[in-house]
Amino acid sequence: MAVFLMSSAAVPTGLHYVSGTVAGVTEDSVATDSAVQDTVIAEPNLLWPIDVQSRLDVLLRSDMLRTSTVGLMVYDLTADSVIFKYNEKQLMRPASTLKMMVAVAALDRLGDGYEYETGLYMTGEVTDSVLDGDLYCKGGFDPVFGQRDLSAFVDSVRSLGVDTIRGNLYADLSMKDADRLGEGWCWDDDNPVLTPLLINGKDGFVEEFKSRLHRAGITVEGEVKEARTPSDAIRKCTVKRAVKDILPRMMKKSDNLYSESLFYHLAASRVHSATVTAKDGRRMMNRLIEKLGYDASDYYIADGSGLSLYNYVSPELEVAFLKYAYRHDRIYVPLYASMPIAGMDGTLDDRMRRGYARGNVHAKTGTVTGVSGLAGYCTAANGHVLCFSIINMGIRHASSGRRFQDSVCEALCRP
Repeated sequence: MAVFLMSSAAVPTGLHYVSGTVAGVTEDSVATDSAVQDTVIAEPNLLWPIDVQSRLDVLLRSDMLRTSTVGLMVYDLTADSVIFKYNEKQLMRPASTLKMMVAVAALDRLGDGYEYETGLYMTGEVTDSVLDGDLYCKGGFDPVFGQRDLSAFVDSVRSLGVDTIRGNLYADLSMKDADRLGEGWCWDDDNPVLTPLLINGKDGFVEEFKSRLHRAGITVEGEVKEARTPSDAIRKCTVKRAVKDILPRMMKKSDNLYSESLFYHLAASRVHSATVTAKDGRRMMNRLIEKLGYDASDYYIADGSGLSLYNYVSPELEVAFLKYAYRHDRIYVPLYASMPIAGMDGTLDDRMRRGYARGNVHAKTGTVTGVSGLAGYCTAANGHVLCFSIINMGIRHASSGRRFQDSVCEALCRP
């Protein structure tokens, strides 16, 4: 049963309640399934809450919902009131809408100026154009690190005036545990590799570095190995990357690797040891869940991308994250800017291309087999800012869920 709520304190200017009956259900009447006891008298252009409820009730009669489930919650941020909810407490797989939650938690904890670091370190001494020592590449789980960044590493070695390295090249992967795949990931998915030392988003960093050194006329006589950087090693080069450089691709393109990298940096913010795990990331997510007034044990966050079959949240919880972000500019401003825009860019570029939702809805999409979701913000016809979460589960075709979500957004945005 759908529930439409609007407290008298949340009524936009010019609206008041009088005794009467309208089609719909208030929170107090859920148990008895009786009609609403209040109605709204107002100027026609301010009647949008009741109009929205009616539109969404119609959408909930979709044939698709005979064989699948939907959870839905819409919150009026301007009026500080729930205006619609349906199965909002149902535990559901969020798919990539989880990236929105990870972004909120990371922006809250780290800020958009927080920097990843990938470092090059040296041991030994240089004599007669020979480095009698080793090079260490210390990974910082930077998914953006590419050939241009690797050139900075090569240039720093060339600046030593060497043509031979009489030692080894080491990959320092100590930033995170050795797990290369996330908990509950399907083996046949196109999964990212969870290594903290990446080149163009792939494994094989040190091998590529050795090849680039060779092309620069520098011979490495030793081998490629893995080891932790010694405490007395000398830093020769550092490539830094800010969170604000991670968010756009993570959100607009729904890049799983980018989101996992941010999840592990969120994890690293709570531990003093050099190595972090997905469990540390989950604990940081749970910390914010508890802060928002929910019991973290009611939910499960297995990874940072939404790929896991074990992730379970609710539309109500996603809305809580969106509400929290909206109330803090340091979170909301970068989050909103990074979200796909309906009909215009990212994973929403080919959706809602016409109508009132186009250019209005800023939201994170989510799709895995059997699941489709959308969570974000829009502005209603009366100027009120809304946030919403829609999760369709048990759908045979993701396009069915997308069409339903697009219809909900149009219902929220149009007069």
